[in-house]
Amino acid sequence: MKRTWLLAPVLAAFSMVACGGAVYYASVPPPPLRAEVIGVGPGPGFVWVNGYWGWRGDRHVWVAGSWMRPPRPRAVWITPRWEARGGRYYFHEGRWR
Repeated sequence: MKRTWLLAPVLAAFSMVACGGAVYYASVPPPPLRAEVIGVGPGPGFVWVNGYWGWRGDRHVWVAGSWMRPPRPRAVWITPRWEARGGRYYFHEGRWR
């Protein structure tokens, strides 16, 4: 019985993450961006997506950049970013536009 009533909140949380509704913030600013070695792409149609500082648990962690294939022609990658607001730093996830 307990498993049944826990299922709805868990599914709601997963659907929010899938829709980009997840919000996370930190009380300290992220470190400066790291320089990355880009190298040669794996094939035609791939674009380089820069790394960024994410927030895991109680600290910033570097998420390395990677080569990605856009989901559709003329798609543009919107870089993830941190926004300072009210003494906190809010993270805006990267996305294809």
